[in-house]
Amino acid sequence: MKNRPTDGDFAPYYKTYIENVDDEGFLSALQSNNIFELMENIPSEKWDYRYAEGKWSIKEMMIHIMDTERIFAYRALRIGRNDTTALAGFEQDGYVDYSRASMRTPESIINEYRTIRAATLSLFDSFGDEDYPRTGVASGAEVTVLALGYMIAGHEIHHRDILISRYLA
Repeated sequence: MKNRPTDGDFAPYYKTYIENVDDEGFLSALQSNNIFELMENIPSEKWDYRYAEGKWSIKEMMIHIMDTERIFAYRALRIGRNDTTALAGFEQDGYVDYSRASMRTPESIINEYRTIRAATLSLFDSFGDEDYPRTGVASGAEVTVLALGYMIAGHEIHHRDILISRYLA
């Protein structure tokens, strides 16, 4: 398996997410407990906080990260299993609108996130080296299984940095 995806492995939009992942690789980033330790230390009264009008609450942002991880992992499953069907995009704001985030407890969100992460790691563990470069089409662009792993990890890092700088600063 090659170490990092190259520019032809994903749509240009995802480059910043992929660049967020350090040289240890996406599996190491996904195995880290940084996001969970951070979440467990957010005071309960902060979870509904929005740093500006029209911005997501912490609950909404966390559920957005989880939804995106599920969708990208599903794409990796389909492409990794050599399903050549083009995969549709998704509208992230619509997902948040229907997430029922305000009705959730922080504990339920953290528990669900841990479950999703365990499933994601199990999925990527099931792939062999020959699966990672496999290419499919998602959201109208070619993407490899490897790039999807990096996109999951880099997307989380992106939002973790926003959480620290805009919500918890």
